[in-house]
Amino acid sequence: MSSLMLTVMLVGFAAGIPVAVAIGLAAILGIEGFTRFPLIVAAQQIFVALDKFPLAAIPFFILAGNLMDVGGISRRLVEFAKSLVGGIQGGLPATCIVTCMIFAAISGSSVATTFAIGTIMIPALVKHGYPVGFAAALQATAAELGVIIPPSIPMILYGVTTQVSIPELFIAGFIPGFLIAAALIATVLVWCRIKGWGKRDGDGRLPPLVALRQAGFALLMPVIVLGGIYGGVTTPTEASVVAVFYAIIVGMFLHREIAPRDLYPIFRKSVVSSAVIMFIIACAALFSYLLNRQGVPDAAAEWLVQTFDGPGMFLLGVNIFLFIVGMFVETSASIIVLAPILADAAQRMGLDGVHFGTIMVVNLALGMITPPFGVNLFAAAQVAGCGIETMMRYLGIFILVVLACLMILTYVPSLTLALPHLVFR
Repeated sequence: MSSLMLTVMLVGFAAGIPVAVAIGLAAILGIEGFTRFPLIVAAQQIFVALDKFPLAAIPFFILAGNLMDVGGISRRLVEFAKSLVGGIQGGLPATCIVTCMIFAAISGSSVATTFAIGTIMIPALVKHGYPVGFAAALQATAAELGVIIPPSIPMILYGVTTQVSIPELFIAGFIPGFLIAAALIATVLVWCRIKGWGKRDGDGRLPPLVALRQAGFALLMPVIVLGGIYGGVTTPTEASVVAVFYAIIVGMFLHREIAPRDLYPIFRKSVVSSAVIMFIIACAALFSYLLNRQGVPDAAAEWLVQTFDGPGMFLLGVNIFLFIVGMFVETSASIIVLAPILADAAQRMGLDGVHFGTIMVVNLALGMITPPFGVNLFAAAQVAGCGIETMMRYLGIFILVVLACLMILTYVPSLTLALPHLVFR
């Protein structure tokens, strides 16, 4: 049964069937063809999968990201980042990375970051003489920080499916996010020096104090959201609601860039995005339930433990496996289906759950910028008005940089665990 379900799911992916539909059809085929369960079990398990309080954070963070885009917060963050690093050769690409890093600490979504920041940064980069493929590839890669730096929607999913502390996962994402951002900044600065790009990146740059004053309310948002979580004032779910209300107040009454008529399109866009993610979660949970009934997680964990000699080889094998999976399967679905299996095997290897969860999220985030199904690539291509093939000649270097950071994080666990141990233990 399990092999047939997996085959149907993969065939569905290859045929271009939506991820949630392919997973759901495979699960229903398993119920109808290989069990005596009534089909109502599917509805029951879908309800159980979605009836989790932490999942409510997902639609609220998506809504907050869309409100920030329309409300002028993302534009002010760009101006602030440009005032800090935009005055050097290659400063504009560095501005893109820094802005995505700040925006990631608010939205929790890489796709939201791609659209919110890309609509500003990609045209600016092209205007300053950067190739459109480079601008789009950089934006897609920098937006990946949206699922690494907290609050992170994939980290919420990992915490829910594996019972690992979500606040600990959140705080563990800071150093990995900063490491990847720093590596990307160093790469683009060297690249621009070699190519001779960006000699006039400082044109139109605001003085730092002026940009700081304009972006003050925007910069206060991650302080409020993350400060509430780590200060014990709010849960991650409650913090997502705070982010929505703060974005509305800033956008409507302080920046005055959101009119009442804008709210319906913003809410509609957020509902559609949230429904897609929730549908994937529901179908993947049903699929995972049937695999659990067949004992697949235990068997897979046992095979992994016996196949790989020690934690080091296990982590290398898992990284290779997840990198391949990330090319073809959406991140949320991958976490829901694979996290319980791999986390159980990692626990048997004596690996820390927070460290392994961070590795898994960073690795699968790579799937957002790797063909053929990288969602960030499609989003950036849509914003830039170019084809994905235009981005490919520049994308390889960015992928190698993130892979190098992933290997460092994998085998230097103190980088991931230092902050959680300091704060929580």
